[in-house]
Amino acid sequence: MKRNILLLLAAGCLTVSCTGTASRPEEKQLAARILQDTLMDRVSFMAAETVGGGFTAGDGYEGEVWIRDYNTFIELAMEVMPDSLIQDNLLAFLRFQGAAGDIVDGFVDIRRAAVSTVGYKYRYSALEPRYAAHKNTVETDQESSLMQAVWRYVNKSGNRAFLQQTVDGKTVERRLEWALEYLVNERYDDRHGLLWGATTSDWGDVQPEHSWGVELDEHSHLCLDIYDNAFFVIAMNHYLDLTERAEARQRWTEMRDRVKSGIRTHLWDAGKQKFIPHVYLDTSPFPADFDENTVYYHGGTAMAIEAGLLTKEEIAASNAAMLSNVKASGAPSIGLTVYPPYPEGFFQNPGMYPYGYQNGGDWTWFGGRMIRQLLLNGFVQEAYDEVQPMLERVSKNNGFFEWYRKDGTPSGSGSFRGSAGVLHMAIEDFKNWAKLHQ
Repeated sequence: MKRNILLLLAAGCLTVSCTGTASRPEEKQLAARILQDTLMDRVSFMAAETVGGGFTAGDGYEGEVWIRDYNTFIELAMEVMPDSLIQDNLLAFLRFQGAAGDIVDGFVDIRRAAVSTVGYKYRYSALEPRYAAHKNTVETDQESSLMQAVWRYVNKSGNRAFLQQTVDGKTVERRLEWALEYLVNERYDDRHGLLWGATTSDWGDVQPEHSWGVELDEHSHLCLDIYDNAFFVIAMNHYLDLTERAEARQRWTEMRDRVKSGIRTHLWDAGKQKFIPHVYLDTSPFPADFDENTVYYHGGTAMAIEAGLLTKEEIAASNAAMLSNVKASGAPSIGLTVYPPYPEGFFQNPGMYPYGYQNGGDWTWFGGRMIRQLLLNGFVQEAYDEVQPMLERVSKNNGFFEWYRKDGTPSGSGSFRGSAGVLHMAIEDFKNWAKLHQ
């Protein structure tokens, strides 16, 4: 517990206690409320039960372990699952690493893949005969997700020896750098100094040009967005924390700073105090009369805050915009993906209707991460107020659903472990803060 408190302080220097002065009366009152919050205790218990049930993304994912999800519940998994299994899953992703260093989205039992009707182009590896893997090529977050997951494992366990384990002759640390190199070699636009991917809605992995929409092809519209690039910055920050090699530290410090500069130059709209949804490398897939910069990206903004890209004043403005969007839309929480959503028919995938799925659905998976960033940046009362609808719907629906419709109806997987993971960690952060200020 003492180590967790120190980490919390180091991450955000949360309150005036960092300067050595006593907590204010209102902070003591809030701390008391948090420590007596039985709803938080119930949700945390439910989260541990959910994550203790396995490593798949959720009950709607046909036994698949996804890195973007595993990254968000690995810390809780470490509390309820054997360390050997935690490590084995991380190593499985590295055993499927591509010839250029790329990382897959997920893997599934090879026997299930043989009879799957999902439609993935499976990848096989002699290093990992138990599983088949797949990669959604429209997205550019898999490599960064694995880096973050490994950092979370090493940071929480203290097991730095894991970085020196070898997979087919390469250490884990070297393979992680190889994943970063893949992004620079294959997904980096020199003109803007940023990563590119296909057009998606915020952090989503569905492009508009196809009914499924997970693979790059000649119809894809390539662009730059905040989510992929913020994730890349976070990943480089984590790699700098993991490696002790001087030349690697210099290289990735310079690259990180270049990407941060590119984000502020090309993706941040200072006048509107928001991120531009997409900067297209050629053309947009949307009609010429559609002003895409009216759309606000909640998830990507939360990740930008985690990457250290916004000032405290900009964080406050971002949170105010999210709350305004929630009020205008009638959505349940700041987990609202985007506002306003893309109009009907802009995405061929039938699930991407306005306020559906990644087009304005409400996801605790990202809303919970925004809560953590508010807390870590000193907006504790705001974080506590804004997490309440997320906690209440878990209790009301007796589970961690993948996303919620505008009217609060739960949708998607009913045991979505990413949501369980981020809410549990947010609750842990709240409790640690409260113990410092009671």
